[in-house]
Amino acid sequence: MARVQIKGGEFPIGKIFSKEFVFRIPLYQRPYAWQREQCEELLEDLLSFLGNGTASIADLNPYFLGSVVVIKEDHKPNAEVVDGQQRLTTLTILLSAIRSLIGSEDAKALTEYIYERGNPIEETEDRFRLTLRDRDAEFFRNFIQKEGQIEELRGLNLAKLNDSQRNIKQNTVVFLDRLKSLTDDKRKRLAQFIVKQCFLVVVSTPDFASAYRIFMVLNNRGLDLSHSDILKSEIIGKVPSAEQEKYASRWEGTEEILGREAFVDLFSHMRTIYRKVKLKETVLEEFRQYVVGAMPEPKKLIDDVVVPFATAYSHLKDADYESASNADEINRLLKWLNRIDNTDWLPSAILFMARHGDDSKALLKFLIDLERLSAIQMLSRATINERIERYGRLISAIEKSGDLHEEKSPLQLTAEEKREAKQILNDDIYNLLPKVRMYVLLRLDAAMSGGGATYDHSLITVEHVLPQSPGIGSQWNSWFSNPVEQVELVHKIGNLVLLTRKKNSSASNYDFDKKKASYFSKGGVSPFALTTQVLAEQEWAPAIIRKRQAEIVAKLGTIWRLA
Repeated sequence: MARVQIKGGEFPIGKIFSKEFVFRIPLYQRPYAWQREQCEELLEDLLSFLGNGTASIADLNPYFLGSVVVIKEDHKPNAEVVDGQQRLTTLTILLSAIRSLIGSEDAKALTEYIYERGNPIEETEDRFRLTLRDRDAEFFRNFIQKEGQIEELRGLNLAKLNDSQRNIKQNTVVFLDRLKSLTDDKRKRLAQFIVKQCFLVVVSTPDFASAYRIFMVLNNRGLDLSHSDILKSEIIGKVPSAEQEKYASRWEGTEEILGREAFVDLFSHMRTIYRKVKLKETVLEEFRQYVVGAMPEPKKLIDDVVVPFATAYSHLKDADYESASNADEINRLLKWLNRIDNTDWLPSAILFMARHGDDSKALLKFLIDLERLSAIQMLSRATINERIERYGRLISAIEKSGDLHEEKSPLQLTAEEKREAKQILNDDIYNLLPKVRMYVLLRLDAAMSGGGATYDHSLITVEHVLPQSPGIGSQWNSWFSNPVEQVELVHKIGNLVLLTRKKNSSASNYDFDKKKASYFSKGGVSPFALTTQVLAEQEWAPAIIRKRQAEIVAKLGTIWRLA
């Protein structure tokens, strides 16, 4: 049997997007899935490495973007992507966004990294550096890779796009909005930095079987030595030998209670508590500098930091706080916080619980305001940098024992944040990210049911009452004869319900009575207060949606104190 050759090499993005590679995403790959969070983090990291100076791009520290696994024959550019489509697609979007905002000559140069122009004399067609799956390829070429159409993405109706295209649109808008805040020179330097100083490792093999094995090894290899293992060795090693076994046992017992993965995460959260800004080096390096540096005595570090913070983290992630009073309310809030689409709230919560966990009244008051802040930041899509800066100020306020509930505290919403939140709630909330709209609707439903509802259903979906595409001649057309009014109301929160079943496109278009009887309920009953409210209605006309919209937004305003 011929020996399969596996090759690997590190390449700058300028080489990745050149004649040396023609990347294609095969049909078996999942859709493009990166969302706003990952894109914001990537761009902010790149800008951080680029800095604000005027040094030569070649003198800047390089930025490593990870690895790509491809099926590729020697000396041929065609490369089928087994792993790495998210990075390649996102980088193409970013380069295209920069291209749309810089001078024509620089834009022309950037195009060379996006596609190679065809030559009518040689009768060659445009050759794209990256081709997405068939169902997304034309969309990507028209709006991202070709010139002149990228701003047109803003006007596309999300409801008419598939998940991959929706992510492409939303991520493009994220990049465009952030890039517009930069100077022309900064945008050009960013493009130069990406092309020259950003690197990917490409691992190639000529057949699928070996490529897949490489992918599995890179992504599923057994337990690697983590930063917590290295820190354990360093910290326990400084404990007097007579007490090393005692402290090693305490360390390992704490890790066992939390679980290995959460224990590793704990060190990142502890670093944030002491550092209060976004990670710039590695967790290991910054933990050594800022945590061990502030608490150099190893026994004290374990007794006063690692163990109490681990205990607090365990209660927070498992929502199992125990107290003679307020425990149920506290654990309900913790379950909501654990539904937030990021974990940036955790370090401040760990610090507060470690310091004030014995005072259930103070803890409850703190968590009420923390859930409010975290939910509104998620709703308004605060960037990762904005969140980290805000929580850093909150950590400082906790350390200083300041009044966290006074108006100017970083724990409290500003007047502008309240105004923006109400505006978002009044807008087309269905077009928010699925996890965000689900959070809002479940939070609302719990409040409508008296606050004690639990959601342990295996499946919960969001459904429109007025369908997105009512059938011609249906009951809906008589109630919504004005198509403008129909478009205005269809995605509002007042027109949404929760179901414990998969979406059914045909049932979505049922007339109202049939929809209530056979789709929104089982035997005329729904487990959701939000849906039960709709079942009580006899018709579903514009005035009813508007009335319900106003009541719901007012209810959410009360929950999160937006007045």
